[in-house]
Amino acid sequence: MEITSFNPPRRILMGPGPSDVSERVLKAMSRPTIGHLDPEFVGMMDELKLLLQYAFQTQNALTFAVSAPGSAGMECCFVNLVEPGDTVIICQNGLFGGRMKENVERCGGIAVMVQDNWGRAVDPEKLEQALVAHPDACLVAFVHAETSTGAQSDAKTLVQLAHQYDCLCIVDAVTSLAGTPLKVDDWGIDAIYSGSQKCLSAPPGLSPVSFNNRAAQKIRNRSSKVQSWFLDLNLVMGYWGGDGKRAYHHTAPVNGLYGLHESLLMVKEEGLENAWARHYRNHLLLRDGLESMGIHFVVAETDRLPQLNAVSIPDSVDDAALRATLLNEYNLEIGAGLGELAGKVWRIGLMGHASNQRNIDFCLKALRATL
Repeated sequence: MEITSFNPPRRILMGPGPSDVSERVLKAMSRPTIGHLDPEFVGMMDELKLLLQYAFQTQNALTFAVSAPGSAGMECCFVNLVEPGDTVIICQNGLFGGRMKENVERCGGIAVMVQDNWGRAVDPEKLEQALVAHPDACLVAFVHAETSTGAQSDAKTLVQLAHQYDCLCIVDAVTSLAGTPLKVDDWGIDAIYSGSQKCLSAPPGLSPVSFNNRAAQKIRNRSSKVQSWFLDLNLVMGYWGGDGKRAYHHTAPVNGLYGLHESLLMVKEEGLENAWARHYRNHLLLRDGLESMGIHFVVAETDRLPQLNAVSIPDSVDDAALRATLLNEYNLEIGAGLGELAGKVWRIGLMGHASNQRNIDFCLKALRATL
């Protein structure tokens, strides 16, 4: 078989991620590769930290991008903050709460699960009941925007509850960062992680994270080594921290960080509040068009995530066949259901650069024609 250069098709990405990447970001990534310790690159890293602080709405010094996808950002939070024997309360209302449980147990911690139905927000009363029942708990973890269901939980209230019972809080913001209101400092979030490929509209492969002083103190005062050498913040921040001087830790994905820098710059130029409003406004347009076709949402309006729309598949429609038609005939990608919702829902993303009226009109037209 003769192998030639790979030229991917040009798709419209309206699934659960990755989202469309703008030509501006792709152009930024094509710039010359320089060394990961080059003074010019170090200066770009400092700017990237400032841009991430803006996106997270935080002044946390320990804010940077893990050189791996959002799942590694999740693991970074857990391996640094969970020690063997720690009790961690995990609120699960979808697939990704289960991954949090896996991380806790692999760190030697004890996971206490607070379960809510898929498609519902996390219930603060259930969390408080678990906190009362487990006074030895030191951490609470939950997903702010559950990618598997399109449900959004009240992060501010959940974090306040955790702090009332002397627990630190880890928050999954993979799908919420830059798409829906998220205020790390105002809400008191201790540790948070996200991904580059959702509402930031950069390519997959980087995970923005941020830790406040309370979390940093817990990391510094650990009685055991961090389970992962690569994700040990005591080592990683020697590369991302300091006053311009960096200690070698790993070879960063140089061109990928160019792209993330550019995407964050675009967020700042638009303004976070404007980005949040755009995602919500476009969600309403999509909602009206889908409901006019008799397609209904899985998540109640009060709990609904505007940038990820989970809708029930109409009766008698072949899920896989319809998505294949959209992909092959329209170059349009929408997402299938996961876990309990597999085969029952479509997940239609309106994230970042893909959140625009042109995409909405095209998606609705393609769905009408295919159905």
